[in-house]
Amino acid sequence: MNDAFNREINYLRISVTDRCNLRCRYCMPKEGVSLLGHDDILRYEEIERIVQVAVSLGIIKVRLTGGEPLIRRGLLEFLKSLNSLEGLQEVTLTTNGILLEEMALPLYESGIRRINISLDSLKPDKYHYITRGGDLKKVLNGIRLAHQKGFAPIKINVVIMKGFNDDEIEDFASVAIRNPYQVRFIELMTFGSNFLEQTEYLSNQEVIARIKARHELIPVLTESRDKGPANVYRIKGALGEIGFINAGNKHLCKTCNRLRLTADGRLRACLLSENELDLKSILRSGCSNIDIERAIKEAISAKAEIREQDRKNDQIRKCVRPMYAIGG
Repeated sequence: MNDAFNREINYLRISVTDRCNLRCRYCMPKEGVSLLGHDDILRYEEIERIVQVAVSLGIIKVRLTGGEPLIRRGLLEFLKSLNSLEGLQEVTLTTNGILLEEMALPLYESGIRRINISLDSLKPDKYHYITRGGDLKKVLNGIRLAHQKGFAPIKINVVIMKGFNDDEIEDFASVAIRNPYQVRFIELMTFGSNFLEQTEYLSNQEVIARIKARHELIPVLTESRDKGPANVYRIKGALGEIGFINAGNKHLCKTCNRLRLTADGRLRACLLSENELDLKSILRSGCSNIDIERAIKEAISAKAEIREQDRKNDQIRKCVRPMYAIGG
């Protein structure tokens, strides 16, 4: 289904939980957050019903996020159900990787083949600091095991922060040289964390310049239908790829093909817009599939051409709801 600006909307990101087993400094406060109750989040059967209707409207790809999706009970059976839906071409997942070592095989058996791992440092002490307790060894072991089991592509998402991990740019580039992974540098987005006040924004232009000082970057062309938010390159002789996601660039809006469903059942057409449609209330009022279809179409029709922040040329891009509550 196309929106008012002729963008094909075929991708749905679904947060299955607001809970997480880490407390990353740029995402959550140290004391944690007020979590949603059991009845406040969508049940699996409710999510599946939404996906069925969305697929009938043209959604072909679903990505599950959190919080941390791997901590929600019953996820594996839910993944099997999603992967059996006719018309749904791809189900993917984003994880922090802490549980990946023990769950890589069951995830693969559930039908997952593509996976994204969030990883902001390759130094154990620094990783432990940024995540408030995370074990880097577990994540790296999980990534290696996922590769051995046959996951492809494996994408490693790095939020780049000046003064924190910009000294690891070459280290992450080396990961893509030695392994068949796609390492993606993501520009920092402001979501209200105190930690962000202690760091500085670093543009991907500077990241690219640092990598180009040592390596030639060769653009990787992809089909427009499959093109995600990353500009992808390959270093000559490398096994993997390097991607750059410029969170502040307006061009992302021109090709945006996604909707987002929060854990509490809110449908969002834009990450940085507070416009939400309460699908949970519609579902629990005894609605028909036609009602769900109408709600999804309403969200798509309301999708703006560009973000409000870009329209105002606002350099500070903030979102009222934190990232863990939206699902990214």
